[in-house]
Amino acid sequence: MSARLGDEISRVVVWAVMLLALLFLLVPLLVTTLMAFDARSYLGALPPPALSFRWFVNCFRQDALVTGLRISLALGVLAAAISSVAGAGAAIALDGAKFPGRGLLLALFVSPLVVPAVVTGFALLLALSQAGILNGFVRLLFGHVIITLPYTVRATLASLAGRDKRLVEAALVLGATEAQAFRSITLPLIRTGIVTGAIFAFAVSLDDVAVSTFLTDPTTYTLPVALVSAMRASFDLTIAAAAVLLMLVTALLIFVLDRAVGFDRLIGQGMFRT
Repeated sequence: MSARLGDEISRVVVWAVMLLALLFLLVPLLVTTLMAFDARSYLGALPPPALSFRWFVNCFRQDALVTGLRISLALGVLAAAISSVAGAGAAIALDGAKFPGRGLLLALFVSPLVVPAVVTGFALLLALSQAGILNGFVRLLFGHVIITLPYTVRATLASLAGRDKRLVEAALVLGATEAQAFRSITLPLIRTGIVTGAIFAFAVSLDDVAVSTFLTDPTTYTLPVALVSAMRASFDLTIAAAAVLLMLVTALLIFVLDRAVGFDRLIGQGMFRT
């Protein structure tokens, strides 16, 4: 009886913690969304007395935010593409390799996940300046590739770990070359990991603030950096509208991930089975 009561209490506690975590995640998003549609010209009590799209219109009228959005999208696409190719290549090379220092090399690839972003940004600023790379977009691209590469490497490695190596061996026995076996067997099997890594890379690039702050110049900056600057200069609800637009982009990425990979496969079979 006491064991059953303990199970019930544990179940209630778990559900309570899950509910609190969900509220902690959703309430700020709901508040931001309400603020973005607030018709008032000042930050007042919620809920707003009237709704309006004025802040969204104002968002696209501000050159700084539009420029930041354009640069963020271009950076996200390029960084995701480069990281996907480089990360997939590194993962394939590391997957079947056995040499001293393999673990250290893998740790270096994923080190941006554990190294503080401020340290990464400052180190990149010094290194690129010493190398004579002064173009803001090029510096941002370097930084975004470095911080997104771990996601593509890990996602591809997870897919490689879940593939059936006997299929490749069978193709080789039947006369296929290693290149043909890779194109027809391995690549389709790890497609899930590559696509997942690319989408996560784009999302991380779009959201980055810490590294981008060190690598921008007066004319080349990302949308998150522009939003932080706007908050410091003069806070108005245009920032809330821009935040809602970023939420919509994230929701679109989730939809694309679901359609391209499928959450049942991503979570259930995951990147660990193909």
